[in-house]
Amino acid sequence: MTTSVQNDRVQSSFAGWDADGDGRIDRADWEADAKRILRAFGEAPASPAGRALSAAYLGLWDFLAKKAGIDAHTGALTPEQFKAVADDHIVGNDGADFAKALTPAIKALIELADSDGDSQINPREFMTWLKAVGVRTSEMGTPFAQIDTSGNGQLSTEELVQAVRAYYLGEVDVPILGH
Repeated sequence: MTTSVQNDRVQSSFAGWDADGDGRIDRADWEADAKRILRAFGEAPASPAGRALSAAYLGLWDFLAKKAGIDAHTGALTPEQFKAVADDHIVGNDGADFAKALTPAIKALIELADSDGDSQINPREFMTWLKAVGVRTSEMGTPFAQIDTSGNGQLSTEELVQAVRAYYLGEVDVPILGH
């Protein structure tokens, strides 16, 4: 059973990914989101980092489409289908299969935001990340501290993956992927 916070976050994500506003999410919406993020980072879509982010975002779309039982190339998710997939595979079922699908996207975002090349995200890089994915950080207290579970001042891939699920569970207030 999901809470109202979880439902609100799923609905907000759906609305954010519905780039064309037609009330459904399809492959083109995910492609548009990846391009929007690349523009925000000033990264060319044809660059290695741009191709990695685009492929990872389409991998997430493929995961959602498969779990909903629709064709990833021609199908579209309704809000109800998206909620069912989120309830079953992000919020419920320990999120393990979603984490596998999410990890390449997190790694691609780290590559874009990691200005010092240490494969982790420091507080400054994290703020750049959040701005690029469209999060208004002025409305959050200390977003970095909510996610830095190790307390080492750096965010690892694992912490960021866990933070996405924790956001949907209502445990943290930081929408790592935007929306």
